[in-house]
Amino acid sequence: MEFEKVLRNREKWSTGEACSVAKTLDLLSTKTVFLVIRECFYGTTRFEDFIERIGTSAPAVSRALKQLESAGIVTRVPYQEPGKRARDAYHLTQAGEDLLPVLMALTQWGDKYLQEESGPLQFVDAKSGRPLHVQVTDDPDVTSARSADIEIQLSPRLRKR
Repeated sequence: MEFEKVLRNREKWSTGEACSVAKTLDLLSTKTVFLVIRECFYGTTRFEDFIERIGTSAPAVSRALKQLESAGIVTRVPYQEPGKRARDAYHLTQAGEDLLPVLMALTQWGDKYLQEESGPLQFVDAKSGRPLHVQVTDDPDVTSARSADIEIQLSPRLRKR
């Protein structure tokens, strides 16, 4: 990447409040926060299920959910099962849904550089069955998949076993 001339003096704009990367990292500052987002995309909505599926403590999940809710990434939706007390389910907002390419890019990078062969999961277009990939493009006509359009499958390498 190359900066245009007016931006080459980075001290004027790249630190603190002006940097979107820094602001995003402040918001998504812990592993638990990212794993809560992952679980939301995987369909987890209940507090107890977040704890079990992430493998961390209730206070850590509670902090992450509060942080994500205050940022407008998740919203609480009350529900009540017959004979039980009312509880809250957690669902992604549009801002949360817009993190899909971020999560998928991290997964794609980890599959390529941190796994021995490939990752354990494969994200495919639910209609065509074709694998999905995150990439940077200058084509404004490229359509992005939404989480509802994606099926998560076992990696082909694991199906062979």
